Amino acid sequence: MPPFADHKDLYKTIDNILIGGVNWQSFKIQYSGEKPDVPDVPSWMNQQFDVWYCNPHEVVHNILTNPDYVNDFDYHPFHEYSVNKDECCYQDFMSGDWAWQQADIIATDPDVLGATFVPIILGRDKTTVSVSTRNNKYYPLYLSIGNVCNNVHRAHQDVLCLVGFLAISKTTNKHKETEEFHDFQHQIFHSSLAKILKTFKNPMLKPEIARFGDGHYQCIFYGLGPYIVDYEEQVLLTSIALFEEDMSDVLQRDFADIHQLIAPDILHQIIKGCFKDHLVTWVEKYLHHVHGKREAEHRMDDIDRQLTAATPFTGLRCFPQGRGFKQWTGDDSKALMKIYLPAIEGHIATDVICTFRTFLEFCYLVQGNVITEDTISQIEDALHRFHHYRSIFLWLGVIPTFSLPCQHSMKHYPDLICLFGAPNGLCSSITENKHIKAVKQPWHRSNRYNVLGQMLVMNQRLDKIATLRVDFTKRSMLNGTCLSDASGNCLDTSCNNPPAKPSNIIPDTAEPNADIDEGEIDNGLTEIEAHVQLARTTHTYFDPFTIYHSLTLISEVMCAQTVAVLTIELSIPNLQDLIGHFLFKQLHPCDPCDPCDHATILLDNFPVYDGQISVVNSASSRFYAPSDLSGIGGMRREHIQSCPKWRNVHARYDCMFINAQPDLEGMQGLQIAHTLCFFSFKYKFVLYECAMVHWFDVIGDAPDEDTGMWVVQPSFDGHSLNISVIHIDAIYRAAHLLPIYSVDFIPHAINFSNSLDKFCTFHVNKFTDHHAFEIAF
Repeated sequence: MPPFADHKDLYKTIDNILIGGVNWQSFKIQYSGEKPDVPDVPSWMNQQFDVWYCNPHEVVHNILTNPDYVNDFDYHPFHEYSVNKDECCYQDFMSGDWAWQQADIIATDPDVLGATFVPIILGRDKTTVSVSTRNNKYYPLYLSIGNVCNNVHRAHQDVLCLVGFLAISKTTNKHKETEEFHDFQHQIFHSSLAKILKTFKNPMLKPEIARFGDGHYQCIFYGLGPYIVDYEEQVLLTSIALFEEDMSDVLQRDFADIHQLIAPDILHQIIKGCFKDHLVTWVEKYLHHVHGKREAEHRMDDIDRQLTAATPFTGLRCFPQGRGFKQWTGDDSKALMKIYLPAIEGHIATDVICTFRTFLEFCYLVQGNVITEDTISQIEDALHRFHHYRSIFLWLGVIPTFSLPCQHSMKHYPDLICLFGAPNGLCSSITENKHIKAVKQPWHRSNRYNVLGQMLVMNQRLDKIATLRVDFTKRSMLNGTCLSDASGNCLDTSCNNPPAKPSNIIPDTAEPNADIDEGEIDNGLTEIEAHVQLARTTHTYFDPFTIYHSLTLISEVMCAQTVAVLTIELSIPNLQDLIGHFLFKQLHPCDPCDPCDHATILLDNFPVYDGQISVVNSASSRFYAPSDLSGIGGMRREHIQSCPKWRNVHARYDCMFINAQPDLEGMQGLQIAHTLCFFSFKYKFVLYECAMVHWFDVIGDAPDEDTGMWVVQPSFDGHSLNISVIHIDAIYRAAHLLPIYSVDFIPHAINFSNSLDKFCTFHVNKFTDHHAFEIAF
């Protein structure tokens, strides 16, 4: 018998949940000033605007009582110092100077002494749920608290809560540019915000008692923290006073200087603003200025082909048509930023290349999970070099001025880091991701009639379910299954243990896109050392020509299961010797003899294997990457492909970082290898999991001066490829290689599936993600 009679019974059950979910309420707001004595009175003067919100005070209490955040919660401000250099480290919000300063102010009041300071963090951003019509705009308001650590915010847990939908005032083209309408837009926003936050007035003046996730009660004192908005919203926010008279006594205590509380915004200021809107546009203007329109368009087409030829990589969005699309998203800008520098290298001056390099270094440095005083010095140095090299655009007359708010904001980042900790915990990326779950998905699930009401109900039900899950987990009610409980297999000793969290979940940070090979957030235990394991499914590929329309018939072609057959498939005649060399190193790790020199090895000591093998298409690498999209513990999982028919279309053989000398830092201790095959076999009852790789040689003893990236080339042993069999424990993670295109235009036949075979030299792309930036220096 099903647990619910129908969908109405299901919804009724959810609505009857007593915990979680704050009820929505609304108020109306209307223009009350003097109206012009004309027949054509602007419509906005007579219109009533609805503002929906839930009590933010109750929302904060729900966050405080959530036991999921117990181990990722800072109860007081702190300063953290590194052991080696005795320098201050900035990470979570409470490690910044601003929270420390607020605690000093609070401590001067004897009535507040000893209270836990809870900073209220607000964020908002207009969003469009329908790109085709562009008429369905919403103005959500989000809330979080600064006590929760940055890793929880970046993992997109429920600590960022939807607390309101602000009104969007509209009028005719005739009146939308008038001063009266602009003033009304400011007033409707600030009045709405003051009304919604009014419930915090008394707790900001007098401490209150609240229960925390660990079950203890503490005295808390609220304060207004940073505000997460893009530049246009910053102008609206700071143009007039944030609150009206009913909050003036709070402001007099110096707890809310809105001009100081504008949080750094990496997504809109740096990635979308400086990179996409400025630098990418300047390159196109530069080409037109230097080469003329016709040649510039020819070169832009070649840049698009080079972007198309970028090799695939986990989490990297493909550009099958280059940059030629109108609707840019934040993910598009991030993906272009990772591969744009090598694509333009052969078409622009060296100073322009250095401009992009220094900008990218600044961008990745400010995105770090932990930022030390030494890192701040590197940020300031990168910013200084960026300002030096970008002058070429002004000198050539490509642009008239550098008076640009987004680029101006870059110089404030060192101070903002000291105030609020690492910026990646307060970036508008967290509100952009919340849009998907709180606004876009509910809108698409609605029937388009009275949509906002349906969206509010959906969000309230989701909050109730999330709170119920936390409560069930705390009570150990989610251990095992109903069947195991009914059969008595759930032992008392095991039921007392907390349930294991899922080892990996696909992030909901972007809408589905077939061009993306997404990595995985890993919520397992934190491990500093990387771990690689082979896929569980043996190697198969599907013939797309045997797939029919209605009755799907898939022909599976099995790969090699013996060394002899794999020798033929890979066209490596000495494969058996390579496996013997590998086994000799595994069996005799301390033997100084070179396994490739058979004359120095006794015949009886050289292992020979020609038996059964198991070939797989991929391996997964699990590593600690807290600065990238990762689980709460900072772990991330990515898949390294070695597949002859990836997605049943093209072959894909990824490159990898190999731990050659772990004692050395950066690329000095790493090697680059191109995977040819993953396989495993048993020799004398021991399982060996291996990878067949083709090595790359590093060119030079330092990175390229212009791009800042190391350069590698395929390695040869005489006239043959330098190929080895290695143990998967030597693999660190996937590496992204980008071809060095030089000044020649590339043929149309080159694309992402064959570019590794068509070029002779490659950049080791350290800008593919923050973890690569940290290790490939």
